[in-house]
Amino acid sequence: MSQLDGLLWLLLMLAPFIFLQRALHREIQAIFLILTRRPNVTMALFSMLFFPGVFLHELSHFLMAKILFVPTGKFSFIPESMPNGRLRLGYVEVSKTDILRDSIIGTAPLIAGGLFISYAARVQLDLLPLWNAFRLAEFPTFWLDLLTLPSMSDFPLWFYLTFAISSTMLPSESDRNAWLPLGGMIVLSIAVAAFAGAGVWMLNNLAPPLNIFFRSIASIFGLSAAVHGILVLPLLLIHKLLTRITGLDIG
Repeated sequence: MSQLDGLLWLLLMLAPFIFLQRALHREIQAIFLILTRRPNVTMALFSMLFFPGVFLHELSHFLMAKILFVPTGKFSFIPESMPNGRLRLGYVEVSKTDILRDSIIGTAPLIAGGLFISYAARVQLDLLPLWNAFRLAEFPTFWLDLLTLPSMSDFPLWFYLTFAISSTMLPSESDRNAWLPLGGMIVLSIAVAAFAGAGVWMLNNLAPPLNIFFRSIASIFGLSAAVHGILVLPLLLIHKLLTRITGLDIG
């Protein structure tokens, strides 16, 4: 099973990243709402904070649609509340097409965000040793590398961009509409190939590059989770402090 340990790492990194992302968004919105006491101002501040990520998210949809010759319509970077209570920070109207192109267009923000995080982590922040120390449970090295990060050149800028873009790179529910039927077709094709006797060939030839791919995605989610994890506790403390000062709490 070592040939597919990348899939395990992917699942282990994705779950905490999603949890930390949602927790961080709640804390930021709560802080803004306590400070302004105006939901519309809170929404505007929240969208401004994440604008680099929202811009890249929607731009990637637009460019991928153009590359795949799919018509596009209106777009917006103005936030708006949705009927389900969620906040939509932006959108691009893209025509429906086949499930393959729909899936690729829906995945575009994750591709663009992942490429940016890989560049920022490797070139600008040199976070790869930090990730390797964490993955290998070398925690003394991990904490030492973590403490030296703020001394790096342009660290605040690249840390902020990594945070804003990683926090908005996950495809939305509408972006994922075509994933289920496409995934079902892929699983069915693999099952048919394995039943036909190609299981050993796929394990020897397809599993290794696929495992490398899973490990790469896992490292992106792991670094994103680490960035969010660093910010969660300070923002939680700020939230509690503001609640104590103002007597106003936002759950």
